[in-house]
Amino acid sequence: MNALAATNRNFRHAARILGLDSKLERSLLIPFREIKVECTIPKDDGSLVTYVGFRVQHDNARGPMKGGIRYHPEVDLDEVNALAQLMTWKTAVADIPYGGAKGGIGCSPRDLSKSELERLTRVFTQKIHDLIGIHADVPAPDMGTNAQDLGGSLGREAATGRGVVFATEALLAEHGKSIKNMTFVIQGFGNVGSWAAKLIHERGGKVIAVSDITGAIRNPNGINIPELLQHKESTGSLKEFQGGDSMNPDELLILECDVLIPCALGGVLNRDNAADVKAKFIIEAANHPTDPEADEILSKKGVVILPDIYANAGGVTVSYFEWVQNIQGFMWDEDKVNSELQKYMTRAFRNIKNMCQVHDCNLRMGAFTLGVNRVARATILRGWEA
Repeated sequence: MNALAATNRNFRHAARILGLDSKLERSLLIPFREIKVECTIPKDDGSLVTYVGFRVQHDNARGPMKGGIRYHPEVDLDEVNALAQLMTWKTAVADIPYGGAKGGIGCSPRDLSKSELERLTRVFTQKIHDLIGIHADVPAPDMGTNAQDLGGSLGREAATGRGVVFATEALLAEHGKSIKNMTFVIQGFGNVGSWAAKLIHERGGKVIAVSDITGAIRNPNGINIPELLQHKESTGSLKEFQGGDSMNPDELLILECDVLIPCALGGVLNRDNAADVKAKFIIEAANHPTDPEADEILSKKGVVILPDIYANAGGVTVSYFEWVQNIQGFMWDEDKVNSELQKYMTRAFRNIKNMCQVHDCNLRMGAFTLGVNRVARATILRGWEA
């Protein structure tokens, strides 16, 4: 099942739980606007190349639309639609005054030079600039892009990974546990995974395996994360790291551990491997890492899954702080950014748990009912009519 079908399925399930009017349900599902543009740029060798770019603006009932722009070969309209919709529910779960959007270009950023990437970004921005802005639709960095800009907020780079750790702490506390001395497996060692690993290591957690596109390593006694970060920065790869043994990346998701944190692409947990997952907790730091079929299998096994629309909301939450600071022209220090993020993540977890109790559902549906209910209420208050 692709990301859009899975996201629609979760939304419809939440709508049924909430008893939404069928016309309102359909209205919430249809995106506000879909944009598809042709981006033709000259390459460094003088040849021309064309890429297709997308921007989907899903909903603005709760405020300006917000969402990242990703560069990846697998970007297509269905994926961008799914991620835009997820952002609508995510901003509502975090209780920040945004709607959802997402953008992307189907390209391989590793195959493009810095100047080529800049030309591509400028062309894409020129094509959509009339439809974005601080009070309409606020883009952000995402997979394959970065935060190369002026201004910005302290703490933004670490925000998604830090939010993942705050979410993990909230979940484990609910089960009478803490990060210290628990074992973690992290799939994806980019911005989110590396920050999550670093902060977990600092809190006394034992990261026993990590992977990225260059390979995977494991150490049952715990990987020295600062040394691994230094190794990757100097070599650009996890390979030949002396503090762990190389392993098959496909086996990483089914390693024995307390907590599994997928931080890479969607759909990595599916019906083919879900039955073999041995983690007790899964923290969805990636967008849509768990297929619905895997969701059912894992739930029957008693695995507790913290859903992506909450677990990875730290990035958009600090983006909101950044937006506030830019509008006010008053910058916060990093301690304030981090403490406010912890406050938002902890409060959101309590609200999700409350919805779980009210509707007798799991954490995924607790988060979806929380988000969908808030957006539905805002839509009605703005004068929606059947």
